[in-house]
Amino acid sequence: TKENKKTAIANFLPNFNIGGAHSWNIGLNQNITTGLFENETMESTSLNATVGLDLFNGLQNIQQLYLANLTILANKYQLEDIKDNVSLLVANAYLQILFGKETLLIRKSQLKIAKEELTITKERVKNGIIPQAYILEIEANIAAIEQNIVIAKNNYLLSKIALAQLLLITDIENFKIAEESYEVPKATILNKNVDLIYKAALKTKNNIKLAQTNLKIAKQNLALSKTSLLPKISGFYSYNSRILFDIPISLNEQLDLNTGQTFGVQLNIPIFNNMANNVAVKKNKINITKTKYALEQIKLDLENTINQAYNDAKGSLKAYEATTKTLLARKLAYDYAKERFENGVINTFNFLESQQKYEAAQSELIKAKYDYIFKIKVLEFYFGNGSIY
Repeated sequence: TKENKKTAIANFLPNFNIGGAHSWNIGLNQNITTGLFENETMESTSLNATVGLDLFNGLQNIQQLYLANLTILANKYQLEDIKDNVSLLVANAYLQILFGKETLLIRKSQLKIAKEELTITKERVKNGIIPQAYILEIEANIAAIEQNIVIAKNNYLLSKIALAQLLLITDIENFKIAEESYEVPKATILNKNVDLIYKAALKTKNNIKLAQTNLKIAKQNLALSKTSLLPKISGFYSYNSRILFDIPISLNEQLDLNTGQTFGVQLNIPIFNNMANNVAVKKNKINITKTKYALEQIKLDLENTINQAYNDAKGSLKAYEATTKTLLARKLAYDYAKERFENGVINTFNFLESQQKYEAAQSELIKAKYDYIFKIKVLEFYFGNGSIY
């Protein structure tokens, strides 16, 4: 589009062309010295130069320059919109890595605790406090946790590969992300009215700016097509000369003697051009209507997306709060069950059931945490300055 603008600017400049031809004419030719026709071969060279300048072309050049500037602006908005979409993809992929990493750490912590419980259980079995079967059940639980660790490692690696591929990084083995821990953000954005977020997004989102610019381009195309209905005035000048060989006159003298010059002004008034001009104008009017509808559709889509993002963020906040309470309750239940198990009040099955519920609550909290973080960031993205970070 920047190159197209150069063309639009160059349209204001005159046209200048030079040309030439060298020819051999064999047969009956007029001798320019005697004026008689003779059967001979004549060799000649002709030269010409022409200059043309539009004096008035229905303001077509001005309209084309306006259109070129609008097209550059539209492409800038399109590029920024692509960057916005990439930002959302990268942020989500990054949070998936953090989620996988935290899940893996919890799985390893669970394995450590399970092995400590196995050590305690073996000691109690040795002392005859509990039966041998308790050890087998805890060892089975350890095997299940180890399997979960393998799955967590695989998911963590896959999430890193996904981000690396998104960033076009080929050295996945040495690819690392920033070692940062993210606290749960405050939900201040949810205190704002969803209509206020939508109105802010209308002013900042590049896809809206792109659609608005496309409407301006459609209107500019209409103005440009209307220039074809107006008269056009152009000025022209041409110079020509020729040189004949094998005659007793020098080349410089021939150039002077054979010089011809033409200049003037040309007027062109469009009357009927197979309806092409009128059809072009009507098609551009229709295109304006289509572009208006496209803009309204994008606004409706944005409003729907923001409403969905707002409700998703509220739902993810409630889910996070609920999983936090669930984890607290499961931890208290697990601590109580562990104490009773160590005192021989409950069996291994009941203890492991309480432990597994606690571990599941930990996993659900991590999942709810990063789901909430991303959805809050998306909502802030629509309300803020266009950055997801």
